[in-house]
Amino acid sequence: MILPALFFYLFAGVCVASAFMVIAAKNPVHSVLFLILAFVNASGLFVLMGAEFLAMILIVVYVGAVAVLFLFVVMMLDVDFAELRQGFLQYLPVGALVGVVFLVELLLVVGTWVIGPGIPRAITAPIPQAITNTEALGRVLYTQYIYYFQAAGLILLVAMIGAIVLTLRHRPNVKRQNISDQVARTRATAIDVVKVRPGQGL
Repeated sequence: MILPALFFYLFAGVCVASAFMVIAAKNPVHSVLFLILAFVNASGLFVLMGAEFLAMILIVVYVGAVAVLFLFVVMMLDVDFAELRQGFLQYLPVGALVGVVFLVELLLVVGTWVIGPGIPRAITAPIPQAITNTEALGRVLYTQYIYYFQAAGLILLVAMIGAIVLTLRHRPNVKRQNISDQVARTRATAIDVVKVRPGQGL
């Protein structure tokens, strides 16, 4: 019982410290690296809770794709962050208001959990003991919430197509593949028969 508690305090402490360093670090590359460290420690907490599928998803999706994408974008764009911080004080009241709203929401959530500890359990479905956590999550996701899952997939597909259409630029002097011309071509349009005389070139 002592060993899981030690691992919990280790992962939780490093996760909170990394999350603080994400917003405290002056170098944006260091912020992304601290974000990756926070994700890794959060996945360790999921493993301690018995949610190994969520831990794997956190590592594969967020650390392997999102955070690394952030890192590459920050390193490749070479944004002048000193210039962006010049107008920081004029946005401070709006940021403080948003922070207060988030704090009130967190206090309401914690207060509800303390007042009625059975409320979060009332909306959860019982998990069968004979199957794994991943299989139980798959059964719920692909049976009870299948329409929401498909709708989320369609929304992401439309967003991906929209991003491609908005960023696609056609340059006039670049050769492109025209599939209709390739399919409709014949022997007369594809081959030029040239008679070459002996001793002469084309």
